[in-house]
Amino acid sequence: MSANGEQSGAFGFPHRHLLGIEGLSPLEIGFLLSLSQDYADRNDRGSGRSALLEGRTVINLFFENSTRTRTSFELAGKRLGADVINMQVGWSSIKKGETLIDTAMTLNAMHPDVLVVRHPDSGAVSLLSQKVDCAVINAGDGSHEHPTQALLDALTIIRRRGALKDLTIAICGDISHSRVARSNIHLLTTMGARVRAIAPPTLMPRAIERLGVEPHFDMRKGLADCDIVMMLRLQTERMQGSFVPSIREYFRFFGLDKEKLLAAKPDALIMHPGPMNRGVEIDSEIADDIDRSLIREQVEMGVVVRMACLDTLTRHLRPDVAPVGAAAS
Repeated sequence: MSANGEQSGAFGFPHRHLLGIEGLSPLEIGFLLSLSQDYADRNDRGSGRSALLEGRTVINLFFENSTRTRTSFELAGKRLGADVINMQVGWSSIKKGETLIDTAMTLNAMHPDVLVVRHPDSGAVSLLSQKVDCAVINAGDGSHEHPTQALLDALTIIRRRGALKDLTIAICGDISHSRVARSNIHLLTTMGARVRAIAPPTLMPRAIERLGVEPHFDMRKGLADCDIVMMLRLQTERMQGSFVPSIREYFRFFGLDKEKLLAAKPDALIMHPGPMNRGVEIDSEIADDIDRSLIREQVEMGVVVRMACLDTLTRHLRPDVAPVGAAAS
């Protein structure tokens, strides 16, 4: 069984769960991106709502606070006609000593169709997926992966540049603690992009070259001739100890401003998964540049990508549904 849980079927994504990008083939990633583009087109035409998941139940189980991801999954489920339940973990039995396995058994008894889970511990979502009968989507687990974020980032780039193949993409900032960075690295390298990681030595994973990434410790050298600049926030909640001398010094050397951006291509586009720390990893002037910043588009694509994932992982419940779309570039 693969990391995503194999499931029989003739669709372009033959997995029971979406737990990560690592291990997915270009065709499987392309299927999800193509279907996401289809939903984006429908939204552009004003026909984004459907009753596709009418009578189905989606539970959002978030052990970590999230505004963008939880809200976009909620919107995605409702636009497809599903019954969406947001579990307030802070008020649940988990705070009273209930284990993750106990929680899984309780949820399983409710017979949901999809469980969307965010958890602070790497591997917790995978463990939970082994204990439930429904499909599970990883909405971020520790420093491990955040697959739907990588998919929405990829879709945002494709809509502007047409393809991922042969683009030079720099991922800058706290690489070590970032699940967004890991999922993006797996996706972008699989789809043929050239990926650079830019960070201070304290925030760069060891042997990152094994992932097909070119590491850089100097912002200007790393940004040279890049097509896309993807900034990351400092994951201070996952840091134990001091990783940067000060916020002011971090911005001086690794924060994206107009002067550092000159090293990239003149038409280089800017991305950030949010939430942004303005003046820490990115300057407001750059973040708000309507010609080069894709940050708002990333938020918009988040909903359609999550619609596509909910659609895909429930197709075994709808055997009459035909496969949608060809693989994206």
